[in-house]
Amino acid sequence: MFRKVLIANRGEIAVRVIRACREMRIRSVAVYSSADRESLHVRLADEAVCVGPAASRDSYLNAPNIIAAAHITGAEAIHPGYGYLSEQSAFAEACEACNVTFIGPPAAVIEQMGDKAKAREIARSAKVPIIPGSEGPVRDEADAARVCDKVGYPVYIKAVAGGGGTGIRRVDDADDLARGLQMAMSEADAAFGKPEVYIEKLLEDPRHIEAQVMADSYGHVVHLGLRECSVQNVRHKKLIEEAPAGEIAPGLRTRIAEAAVRLARAEGYRNAGTVEFLVDRKGGFYFLEMNTRLQVEHPVTERVTGFDIVQEQLRIAAGEPLSIAQKNVRMNGHSIECRITAEDPEQGYAPQAGRIESIRWPGGPGVRVDTHVYAGYEVPPYYDPMLGKIVVWGPTRADAIARMSRCLHEMQIVGVPTNLDLQRRIVQSPFYRRGEITTSFISRHL
Repeated sequence: MFRKVLIANRGEIAVRVIRACREMRIRSVAVYSSADRESLHVRLADEAVCVGPAASRDSYLNAPNIIAAAHITGAEAIHPGYGYLSEQSAFAEACEACNVTFIGPPAAVIEQMGDKAKAREIARSAKVPIIPGSEGPVRDEADAARVCDKVGYPVYIKAVAGGGGTGIRRVDDADDLARGLQMAMSEADAAFGKPEVYIEKLLEDPRHIEAQVMADSYGHVVHLGLRECSVQNVRHKKLIEEAPAGEIAPGLRTRIAEAAVRLARAEGYRNAGTVEFLVDRKGGFYFLEMNTRLQVEHPVTERVTGFDIVQEQLRIAAGEPLSIAQKNVRMNGHSIECRITAEDPEQGYAPQAGRIESIRWPGGPGVRVDTHVYAGYEVPPYYDPMLGKIVVWGPTRADAIARMSRCLHEMQIVGVPTNLDLQRRIVQSPFYRRGEITTSFISRHL
């Protein structure tokens, strides 16, 4: 096992990994920008190294500085968390070249799955259903028009290198195609440095379901059940996640999970990963993408399975086999996660910055809070607006909803606008409580 691990991230996920390391008696190294000097992850780590100024490109995306920090501190491995360098194959390759273990899948897997068009081809080869669309990136407007005429409007134009809801444009008819194509390509180029886009048929009112997979270096692959991730804002950002995904017939649940494992095997996957699907009203399911990293919503899976995903990531990266077999994976109760962000839903979910004057997180039985903020913390304007996650567990979904409602009622943040009121409205909605959840939940019901 590693003696020291560097966490190449910030915020609540850095705190989460530091805690896993401490429980495994592994020393942790935090990296931080000049704007994050007072962040909780810097205080909790055994060591901390400043890797650059406030801008992400100069700090958390500065691969040479981060690898240099690992060498200076004697860290044998780097955990990338999610976002930033976690899905950059070049960073995984650089770690390997510098004799530092990258805690994640092989660079070749990251590269292939990071290209959404290639990922669709791999899924098709593994006999995993895919959404009708272009065979690969569209060449120009004429090529895009041919694809749209074939699959039928409406469609989504998506960035090949996209993720997190960025680089997606809905096109409802041929008159809107040129504008949508240009906007998607411009956004993709600005966000990912790659303007290539592909086209998928837009499924009306689907559910967003994902499967957590774990794989080691010895050919063992398991799934840890399904998560419900359909409640999203208008920017396709997830707001609430649940495990297990409810209201899915046992046969369909099994087929989705088996498809995720099949894809991971076909790709030669290693470490933690998530295969995302869309499920239509008729029970058909289709591959959406594979995230080759730890997910924001991993705690709900941990809560219902009793399985520590981050600790397992560390063991797999250190060369150990999976500590669990598929026959031992059992779902216990129901878990819900609410993402609390410094955003203003009334202003198009615009990120907010400022000083947190006071904050009261909930507690009590069956409640977990993952956060890096505290009273007096200055929320910087440079990064993702996540403040923390409330995760609850209950014997049933109704019990979990009641507990989450209580937690959201207890919680208070003064100093910066947040999405707390929106989360309260979602959980109190009769549609949400009945499980009538699709990706259009917010626009339809709120």
